[in-house]
Amino acid sequence: MALVDIRQLGISFGGLRAVDNFNLTMDDGQLYGLIGPNGAGKTTIFNLLTGVYKPTDGEFYFDGELMNGKTPIQINKKGIARTFQNIRLFSNMSVIDNVKTGLQAKYHYSMLDGILRLPKFGRMEREMTDRAMELLKIFDLDGEAEQLASNLPYGKQRKLEIARALATDPKLLLLDEPAAGMNPNETAELMNTISLIREKFKVSILLIEHDMSLVMGICEKIVVLLYGRVIANGIPDEIKNDPKVIVAYLGE
Repeated sequence: MALVDIRQLGISFGGLRAVDNFNLTMDDGQLYGLIGPNGAGKTTIFNLLTGVYKPTDGEFYFDGELMNGKTPIQINKKGIARTFQNIRLFSNMSVIDNVKTGLQAKYHYSMLDGILRLPKFGRMEREMTDRAMELLKIFDLDGEAEQLASNLPYGKQRKLEIARALATDPKLLLLDEPAAGMNPNETAELMNTISLIREKFKVSILLIEHDMSLVMGICEKIVVLLYGRVIANGIPDEIKNDPKVIVAYLGE
C-alpha cells in the first residue's frame, strides 16, 4: 500500500480550473519534487493535501485512509506536516518555544496540572524542552534556542520552520520552496539537511522548489505542472531532457 495515493484530484475557483486530474503515489521514505512555473498550481496542491482547500473532485488517501473532508488539524495528526512559501514563524517567541508548539499534540497535561505546576506539568515540560533541543541541534540552532525567532537570519528561519514541522512527528513532510531567498552556500547546506532528515526521521518528502540544482540533486522523481495539469513525471534525467518541460519551464 502506497503511503500517498492521490487520484484525479482537482479544484476549481469559480470558472478557473486551478488543479486538474492530479495523480501521484509515493511510498515510505521517498523524496519527490513538484516543479513548474509560477501559477502552475503547486501550492494549491499542498493546500489540498493539508485540508486548507477542499477538492472539487478526486480522492486523496494517506496511509490507506481517505483524507477528503478532514480539517488541517486532523490531517496533521494523521502525519502530514508542511512549511510555507512565506515563512510563518511565531516571530515574538523564542526559537525553542517555536519548536515546542509543534510538540504540543504529543505531550499532554491538564489545565490543573499547568495552573498548579503539578509534577506531571514539570515532567512534560522537561521532556518537550529536551526533544526541542534535539531537533534544534540537528539544524545547528541549539546555540540560539533562547533568541527571538525574528532575530534569526533568513536562512536559519527557514531551518527553524522545518524543525517545527518535524516536531509534529510526520510521515510526510511538504516543503514549499525551502531554498527561496537562500544564497548558494545556504542552499547546499539545505540539500544536506533535507537528505539527513529523510534518513534520520524515515519521513517521505514532497518539495516545491525553483532551484533546479537542489531539485535535480536530491529528488528521486519529479512531477512537472503547467496550468494545473501534470505534463511530465519521472526521474531527474528524464525531466531535464523532456522537450515539453524544457519549453514550458526549464528553457533551452
